[in-house]
Amino acid sequence: MQQKPYLNPYLAGILLGLVILLSFFLSGRGLGASGGVSTIIASGVHAVAPTFAEAHPYFGKYFDKATDGHANAWKVFLFFGVLVGGFLSGIFSGRVRKDLERGPNISARSRLLLAFVGGIVMGFGARLARGCASGQGLSGAAVFASGSWLFLLALFAGAFAAAYFVRRQWI
Repeated sequence: MQQKPYLNPYLAGILLGLVILLSFFLSGRGLGASGGVSTIIASGVHAVAPTFAEAHPYFGKYFDKATDGHANAWKVFLFFGVLVGGFLSGIFSGRVRKDLERGPNISARSRLLLAFVGGIVMGFGARLARGCASGQGLSGAAVFASGSWLFLLALFAGAFAAAYFVRRQWI
């Protein structure tokens, strides 16, 4: 299958804005994926040690007795929907292949290590900021939350600062 061109970024931004608008309109909630991961982990802890999970200050908020612990289930469906949707998009656009993109000055092992460390830093940042880039940045900014706008500024500033140190790996 031949690779299709990327969607125009301005059109993609408009479509993303409409998706967020529909999300607020239909469900009363914005978008965000990090809550799904937390819900999955909390459910795993609950499956092993239910009393501990319900009494724990962090895990306990994921288990509401009135809803039998399923108040956050929509986040899990959103998380897996993003994974499946992204994979299907890659299939339909001809971009799914077994390949590791990297610059000529970096080994495959170093590239994977940098990606892993970057993922850990972003995950830690998502918990620290009380939301991932989609939840905190896009959904929060859509409702003009000042903390979300500060998060976006910090996210881009951090990305530009980190790019200075890792750009030599790509050229």
